[in-house]
Amino acid sequence: MKFKPLYDRVLVERLESESKTSGGIIIPDTVQEKPMKGVVIAVGNGTKSDKGDLIPLQVKIGDKILFGKWSGNEIKIDDRDYLVIKESDIMGIFL
Repeated sequence: MKFKPLYDRVLVERLESESKTSGGIIIPDTVQEKPMKGVVIAVGNGTKSDKGDLIPLQVKIGDKILFGKWSGNEIKIDDRDYLVIKESDIMGIFL
C-alpha cells in the first residue's frame, strides 16, 4: 500500500534504539523508551502562505531526523509501524 501525507505532514519510520547500555546491560523491551530518531519515508507537498503560495517542506525522503518524544500519530501500513508527524515537530536533521 502506498501512503502520501498531506500538507506539512511527514511519514517517519522510527530507528531502533539501543537495547544495551554502554556497560553491557541488556534493557528489556517493556522498559525501553520509544526512540526519537527516525527516517523520513514520505512527505507532503507543503503549506500555503498567507498569500496562497506553496511553501515546500525542508525535509526530504531519506533524511534521518530527531523529533519530539510524544509527537505525531502511530499508524500501521503493511504490518510495519510508522509515525505521521507535522514538520514543526521535527527538531532537526542528522547530517
